[in-house]
Amino acid sequence: MDLVRILCAVFLPPLGVFLQVGFGWDFWINIVLTLFGYIPGIIHAVWIIAKK
Repeated sequence: MDLVRILCAVFLPPLGVFLQVGFGWDFWINIVLTLFGYIPGIIHAVWIIAKK
Protein backbone atom coordinates (compact mmCIF):
# COMPACT_ATOMS: atom_id res chain seq x y z
CA MET A 1 0.00 0.00 0.00
CA ASP A 2 2.92 2.37 0.62
CA LEU A 3 3.93 2.03 -3.04
CA VAL A 4 0.50 3.31 -4.11
CA ARG A 5 0.78 6.23 -1.68
CA ILE A 6 4.25 7.12 -2.93
CA LEU A 7 3.06 7.03 -6.55
CA CYS A 8 0.16 9.30 -5.60
CA ALA A 9 2.63 11.58 -3.81
CA VAL A 10 4.74 11.92 -6.95
CA PHE A 11 1.81 12.81 -9.21
CA LEU A 12 -0.38 14.67 -6.69
CA PRO A 13 1.42 15.24 -3.37
CA PRO A 14 -1.60 16.24 -1.22
CA LEU A 15 -3.41 13.05 -2.23
CA GLY A 16 -0.54 10.89 -1.01
CA VAL A 17 -0.50 12.71 2.33
CA PHE A 18 -4.29 12.52 2.61
CA LEU A 19 -4.23 8.76 2.09
CA GLN A 20 -1.66 8.49 4.88
CA VAL A 21 -2.90 10.92 7.56
CA GLY A 22 -6.29 12.28 6.47
CA PHE A 23 -7.22 15.93 7.01
CA GLY A 24 -4.52 16.75 9.54
CA TRP A 25 -1.88 19.44 9.85
CA ASP A 26 0.44 17.50 7.56
CA PHE A 27 -2.16 17.58 4.78
CA TRP A 28 -2.57 21.36 4.97
CA ILE A 29 1.18 21.94 5.20
CA ASN A 30 1.59 19.83 2.09
CA ILE A 31 -1.02 21.84 0.21
CA VAL A 32 0.85 25.07 1.04
CA LEU A 33 4.19 23.55 0.04
CA THR A 34 2.72 22.26 -3.21
CA LEU A 35 1.33 25.70 -4.00
CA PHE A 36 4.76 27.26 -3.41
CA GLY A 37 6.47 24.64 -5.53
CA TYR A 38 5.76 21.17 -6.80
CA ILE A 39 9.10 19.67 -5.70
CA PRO A 40 8.80 20.74 -2.01
CA GLY A 41 5.32 19.19 -1.96
CA ILE A 42 6.67 15.90 -3.31
CA ILE A 43 9.55 15.84 -0.82
CA HIS A 44 7.22 16.53 2.10
CA ALA A 45 4.70 13.93 0.95
CA VAL A 46 7.28 11.18 0.54
CA TRP A 47 8.79 12.09 3.93
CA ILE A 48 5.37 11.86 5.65
CA ILE A 49 4.62 8.51 4.01
CA ALA A 50 8.04 7.08 4.90
CA LYS A 51 7.86 8.40 8.47
CA LYS A 52 4.56 6.75 9.38
